[in-house]
Amino acid sequence: MEKSLTKEYIKEQFMLLQDRICSRLEELDGKSKFHQDLWDRAEGGGGRTRIIQDGNVLEKGGVNFSAVHGPVSEMMKKQLKLDGNEFFATGVSIVLHPHSPHVPIMHMNVRYFELDSGVHWFGGGIDMTPHYVIPEQASLFHQGLKDICDKYNPQFYPEYKRWADEYFFIPHRDETRGVGGIFYDHIKINSEGEKQMMLDFAIDLGDAFADLYKAQYALGKDKEVLPEHTLWRNLRRGRYVEFNLVHDRGTAFGLKTGGRIESILMSLPKMAGWEYDFQVKENSKEAQTLSYLKRYVDWIK
Repeated sequence: MEKSLTKEYIKEQFMLLQDRICSRLEELDGKSKFHQDLWDRAEGGGGRTRIIQDGNVLEKGGVNFSAVHGPVSEMMKKQLKLDGNEFFATGVSIVLHPHSPHVPIMHMNVRYFELDSGVHWFGGGIDMTPHYVIPEQASLFHQGLKDICDKYNPQFYPEYKRWADEYFFIPHRDETRGVGGIFYDHIKINSEGEKQMMLDFAIDLGDAFADLYKAQYALGKDKEVLPEHTLWRNLRRGRYVEFNLVHDRGTAFGLKTGGRIESILMSLPKMAGWEYDFQVKENSKEAQTLSYLKRYVDWIK
C-alpha cells in the first residue's frame, strides 16, 4: 500500500479537515471560538471534540474528530456484521444549530473504517434541516452537492441523494428530517485508485461545508425574527432530537457500545421544544414547510 493511503495518513487528513472547518466557521460566526476537549478511549485511540456556543450566528455547534481502534466486540459483530478481530475507525462529524429560525440546521459526517481482515470502507454525507423550507434555498444546497458529486461520478448524486431521503426519515412522524442531501455508507474499495478517489471525495465534501452553510446564512440572516418563529424553530429542533435519539444508527451504536457520551450527544441543540398537539395554521409558512417534508423530492429543477 502506498504510504499516502495508510490509515495514519487518512487520520491526518481528517484532523486537518477539522482544523480548516473550525477556522472557517469561527470566521463566519465572528464572535465565539471553539472550545476543545481532548479525550482518550480506554480500548484505543481518542479524539478532539470542539464545541462553539452563544455566538453571533451559532447558538451551538460541534465539529468532532475521532480515531479509535481496538478489538471487534460481539456488539459490533452483531450490529455491523463485521468479520474481523481488530478495527480502526476515523472521521469528522459536524452539527450546527443557529440562533435564527431563518437559517438551517446543517449536519455533515465523513468517516473511514478498516478491519484487520483487509476490508475497509468510507461513509458519510451532508444534509440540511431548515426550520422553514424555501424551495429555492433547498435547490441551491442540492446543486452544490451535485456539483461535488459530479466531479467524481455522475451516479453519486442520484444514488446518494436517494439514500439520504431514505435514511433521514422519521417514521413515527411520517416526515423527513429536513430537505435531505446525500448519504453513503460501507462503500467498499476494490483498488488503490478507488480508495484515493473516495478519500478525495470525503475531503471535498468537508471543505465545501462552510461555503454551503455561509450561502444559506446569507439568505436568512437579515429576516425578522418574531416570537412565533422562535417557537417553531424549537419545535423543529425537537423533531431533530427525536430522529437522533430514536432512529440515528450512529447515535444508537455509540450509546450501546460505551462511546463518549458528550461527543455522541453534541449533535443535540441547546434548546428545543415539544408542544402538545401543536397544530399549524392553514396556508401558513409552517404548514408549507410540513408539506415539503417528503422523500424523493427533486429539488434541482
